Amino acid sequence: MDKQKLEFFRDLLLKQRERTLAGLRVDRETALQTGDGVVDVGEESELDQNKSTAAELAGRESDLLREIDEALQRIDDGTYGECSSCGKPIAEDRLKAMPTARYDAKCQAQIEAAQGIETPTL
Repeated sequence: MDKQKLEFFRDLLLKQRERTLAGLRVDRETALQTGDGVVDVGEESELDQNKSTAAELAGRESDLLREIDEALQRIDDGTYGECSSCGKPIAEDRLKAMPTARYDAKCQAQIEAAQGIETPTL
């Protein structure tokens, strides 16, 4: 992949990282909220549900941050855009849709099939 394309993907990943960090901060704050002034059981239940959802989202965002950082490292290493399984190039359209992709579509489908994940068809 040429230098200009790598810079495009680096910029895309850095912007995604900023958005993810902002979301992570909000979700962590929500997950840590206390029930000060909670009046009834219904409000307490809603607060608990919101905290649980926020904690789950924060976990997913943490995973995404790790994936973004790994993709940025692959750019630095010169392996970004290469399938980690077969070494073939990952389609640019796939990278634009999912800049953290580690596998080409074929290898990703094989991984998902092995894990019992059904891949949707168009």
